[in-house]
Amino acid sequence: MTVEAHLATLEKKHGVLEQELHAALNQPSVEDELITDIKRRKLRIKDEIERLRSSTH
Repeated sequence: MTVEAHLATLEKKHGVLEQELHAALNQPSVEDELITDIKRRKLRIKDEIERLRSSTH
């Protein structure tokens, strides 16, 4: 997989997590642990995206 393809995959995953986060925040019965987990996964993906972008420039 090329770096560009990997970046595209990560960006897509990040977008899906963003949607999950918005859905979870709009439901009052969602546990805080789930929201924290989604945010943590988003941050990991964002860090990986930034790492890949900086290594290609």
